[in-house]
Amino acid sequence: MDKMEIYIVEDDLSVISILEDIIEDNDLGSVSGSSGENGADIDEILIRKPDVILIDYLMPGKDGMQVVRELKEKGCRAKFVMISQVSSKDMVGKAYDAGVDFFISKPINLIEVKSVIQNVESQLKNEKTIANLRTMFMNEISDMSDNSDRAKEVNNVDYEKKVRYILNRIGMSGEKGAEDIVKICEYLKSSGQPIATVSIGRLCEIISDAPKNMEQRIRRAISVGMSNLAHLGVEDFMNETFTEYSNSLFPFEEIRSEMDHIRGKSRYGGKVSIKKFIDALMLEADRK
Repeated sequence: MDKMEIYIVEDDLSVISILEDIIEDNDLGSVSGSSGENGADIDEILIRKPDVILIDYLMPGKDGMQVVRELKEKGCRAKFVMISQVSSKDMVGKAYDAGVDFFISKPINLIEVKSVIQNVESQLKNEKTIANLRTMFMNEISDMSDNSDRAKEVNNVDYEKKVRYILNRIGMSGEKGAEDIVKICEYLKSSGQPIATVSIGRLCEIISDAPKNMEQRIRRAISVGMSNLAHLGVEDFMNETFTEYSNSLFPFEEIRSEMDHIRGKSRYGGKVSIKKFIDALMLEADRK
């Protein structure tokens, strides 16, 4: 994900300056603009299309919640972070109803600002992943509806296409390491050599002039696949792709760890084993 674009709506110029310093000094994003001394500039905000808007609750003219409602009504899709000295349950409830996602308390605190903005970034990344998965699987469903014999065709394609089909199902086909995984599967299949008898390092040496880079690409790609499946499980535990592959391509305890990490229940996600994944992938391809 590129640097987040952050817009600040605050009538106190000293607070704007403090927030800008925190954001830029800690590489939390890029401040795309600010307004508020004379009220929020709705048109400028809509033109800039920021990812995140930090907005003061007490503003001249319209208060922060009125501004949030107006921006949302006009199609603004930014995440809203309310800045306020007030923390009553009534105010917080109304702010959530208006569309506020997070809160920062005054006086401004470095640790809190960092934590909140990092949480916003994590939420945006998760939403982007889920949106990509939805698009991918809606396209797949559309293809299948156009041809009711899709599943039969998949069973009849050659081994490489079977492997690619599975990688596509879990959102890995766009990763650079996916091509490396396909090459390893083809090599093992053609040589009749079980992956248990050879190291990943040796396989990468056979196939690539830069084996270490190849291994890193593969590990990153498999991590993306695990993350995609875990996101599907968090969103819908009965999702067809999740139920089919969460316990076959990965040990389920690792998928569960990744899901806990996404939910914020664990500091660490699931662990990736290249050999176990490729072994499981080849078994799945043989079943197709």
